[in-house]
Amino acid sequence: MKTIAEYSADVESAIRSLEFPGGNLESLYGPIAYGLSAGGKRLRPVILLMGADAFGEAAGKALTPAVGIETFHNFTLLHDDVMDRSDVRRGRPTVHKKYGENAAILSGDTMLTLATEYVTDVDDDKLRKVLKTFDDMAIKVYEGQALDMDFETSDKTSLPEYMQMIEGKTGSLLGASAKIGAIIGGAGEKDADLMYDFGMAIGVAFQIQDDWLDTFGDPTTFGKPIGGDILNSKKTYLYLSGISEHPDYADALRAAMNMAPGESKIKTVTRLYEKLGIKESAAKAVAHYSSKAMTSLKKTSLGDEEKEAFKKLAEKLIGRKK
Repeated sequence: MKTIAEYSADVESAIRSLEFPGGNLESLYGPIAYGLSAGGKRLRPVILLMGADAFGEAAGKALTPAVGIETFHNFTLLHDDVMDRSDVRRGRPTVHKKYGENAAILSGDTMLTLATEYVTDVDDDKLRKVLKTFDDMAIKVYEGQALDMDFETSDKTSLPEYMQMIEGKTGSLLGASAKIGAIIGGAGEKDADLMYDFGMAIGVAFQIQDDWLDTFGDPTTFGKPIGGDILNSKKTYLYLSGISEHPDYADALRAAMNMAPGESKIKTVTRLYEKLGIKESAAKAVAHYSSKAMTSLKKTSLGDEEKEAFKKLAEKLIGRKK
């Protein structure tokens, strides 16, 4: 198997080689090229390529589906940014900010179709399983986004509901990436399902870590201002675990989160998190889901070398600073 950096480089090269129509269709395809060129961790296509190689040295056959997974991921970002009214992503204007909302919506729709085309570029004997995995994942992502939108206006969001949301929005996409890669590599049904479970658990840990970094990360490495979730009164793992685990402080947390946006709000909420030990409990939750991922990985029929490669990927993600 290649290194994570080598798989990532393969994905970047494949994305850069994509050719889109210009001319009078520039307004449709320009935003797509812009969105895909923003970089990012390329985690989802990397885990797909690793899965394909781990079970059958088939990363060459999996490169186009890997680009498809990344295209789907970026399609969701285009639409999410419109719904969230986000102006900046990865340190530059979002697609809707640069090109307008109509362009972001239509280009996002086009990305979804392209993603499906890319992901299903597999051998006929694997097509049905790959498409089923992709479609099931897409529905879970949309369900997760719907819950996320509902949370914005609900005062009764619970921690279990939040976990359901991130399993849909984040976990299912990583799980499907790992499973599709395994299928392309020739894995049996049990191994493919275990790889899905591995990716799902890593995705949940990844999102909780992201919530943690938004409050306690280093702004110079995180890639966006610290405290954005607090400023936007987002119901993150930190906030909901605080409400759930410390009912005596629930009213104080709600009051702090309802303060006017500004540095004072960030400091007040952060101090409450620190007082209640939320910083540490969120880190423990990341460790818990990381352990679940490792348990699924150990149950697969993969050899020690392949398991070690996925273990290193998990450690890289959990120990990330951005």
